[in-house]
Amino acid sequence: MTFSAGTVIRSYFGSRGGELEVGSMPIGAVIATVGTPVFVYDEAVLEKKWRLLRDAYPPAFQVCYSVKANPNPHLIRFFLRQGCGLEIASAGEFHASESAGCAPERMLFAGPGKTEQELELVLGRGIGEIHVESETEVGRIAAICRRLGVRGRVAVRVNPSEAAQGGAMQMGGKSAPFGVDEEQLGALVDRILEDRALEFQGLHLFVGTQILDASILMRQYRKGVEIASSVARRAAVPIRTLDFGGGLGIPYFDGEDELDMAGLRRELETLVAEVRGDGVLEGTRFIVEPGRYLVGEAGIYVTRVTDVKVSRGKKYLVMDGGMNHHLAASGNLGRVIRRNFPVGLINRIADETLEPVDVVGPLCTPLDVLARDVALPSPRVGDLLGVFQSGAYARAASPLGFLSHPTPPEVLVGGGKVTLIRRRGTHQDWLQDVPPMTGNGP
Repeated sequence: MTFSAGTVIRSYFGSRGGELEVGSMPIGAVIATVGTPVFVYDEAVLEKKWRLLRDAYPPAFQVCYSVKANPNPHLIRFFLRQGCGLEIASAGEFHASESAGCAPERMLFAGPGKTEQELELVLGRGIGEIHVESETEVGRIAAICRRLGVRGRVAVRVNPSEAAQGGAMQMGGKSAPFGVDEEQLGALVDRILEDRALEFQGLHLFVGTQILDASILMRQYRKGVEIASSVARRAAVPIRTLDFGGGLGIPYFDGEDELDMAGLRRELETLVAEVRGDGVLEGTRFIVEPGRYLVGEAGIYVTRVTDVKVSRGKKYLVMDGGMNHHLAASGNLGRVIRRNFPVGLINRIADETLEPVDVVGPLCTPLDVLARDVALPSPRVGDLLGVFQSGAYARAASPLGFLSHPTPPEVLVGGGKVTLIRRRGTHQDWLQDVPPMTGNGP
């Protein structure tokens, strides 16, 4: 499959008169009041992705949106309205989720480095479930619960003894800072069951991310069922929740195909029938934690050409935004081989005369490259560049403070209107937490 900006536009957006449309609005009109650089999200794409996901997963599965993918409270609120729970990984995400209107009991708290202050915060507010990562954390939670006079609902994140191969980042079957090794699981479950301050809920299995092959997901799910059944039989305890984590991917690069959701549904229906027939996990609530799959394709990073220059035969487009806003597109977020995200000049998408250019940002570093040798229409100062697939792990995973540029705003387009859901940062924001200087200086 040839995957490009054109593929994304045809699948999720549209165009008129050679200009990209988002939510049936011309992109020029969308950014007219907010300027560039900016992240633009299409509510209709969020709705489409939600329907695809919910149709694929049987009712036995609860969906918890993974806030780390994009923590904007307006996007969180969208998924809460669909009936989602939330998976959080910090106190900051807890506060963002609360501000979006989520009750703490609808949240799961995962992550390997939870601090005592974070744990005390969420336990005091009645967090739905904490996914523990070590014996130390179990003891820490129990001590806080006794001090607060509450019972902590905990599940154990498992690092499986073997991983289902595939995906962009394998998290199981090897030494890892994440979770508890499967070989140590029984002893830790016993420790939890012995402590009256704790209430054992179940297991959390996460062994990969950015998976585009349904068969790989199913191997992971079956591994999770195998581990959960073993724990339930060994400890003679019900598994109330079995969290399969996230992992559902979206295509970014040429040669990648979308996840086969229809095929996934067939396999999931078979799995649920098998599990319910066994009886050991008959009352277990299954959980999945998608983030990227739900928001990734809904977002576009829009930046403007400020200069076009040629150096020793190579043409460069200099933009008003770069890797400080979108580290993933620059290839500096964990990728060894750097490939271009789908990009295009979104005010001139019908132009057919193309030439190779490098798209660079405004930062004083050679790392600030948003696209390399990408074929675009002959560029002009003022053109708009769109970086597609930018709804997840884009703004939220970028070094926004690098060189102290203003932070980019976010807008949500839906129902024929543009809603500002995060304001543009200012230069004064970088100074607001700095104590005033005293004395006569150095």
